[in-house]
Amino acid sequence: MAGLVDMAKEFVAEKVANVKTPEASVTDVDLKDVSRDGITYNAKVSVTNPYSVPIPICDITYSLKSAGREVASGTIPDPGSLKGDDTTMLDVGVKVPHSVLVNLVRDIGADWDIDYELNLGLTIDLPVFGNFTIPLSSKGEIKLPTLSDLF
Repeated sequence: MAGLVDMAKEFVAEKVANVKTPEASVTDVDLKDVSRDGITYNAKVSVTNPYSVPIPICDITYSLKSAGREVASGTIPDPGSLKGDDTTMLDVGVKVPHSVLVNLVRDIGADWDIDYELNLGLTIDLPVFGNFTIPLSSKGEIKLPTLSDLF
């Protein structure tokens, strides 16, 4: 009897290890909006769903770092669902207050951009397995708006 239970455990463990999961990547980070409160950047995230049914997204958490400091973080609750057997593009808005940008003057320097590291956590609800978080990370440069962007 113990041998049968061990075989069942091994079978389930093997099946769970080979389960397909959605895959995601950050495709772009650009300026979205400039307001009196701050600057909003938009991260475009491409998520491929290998299943034929839509999968609900529980939330998206984000953290934007520059010069080793966190300049923005937050959570986007219930952003929708992933299309079945398709690629879904998600827009993640990251708002950075002007006061934080003033503190990053050394990083901005002569090239008028911010070197950044964006960390995202895309939490989806997989049937049977429950909540599953896809960690994403992207590094690059964000160009700051010039006077022509503002007016």
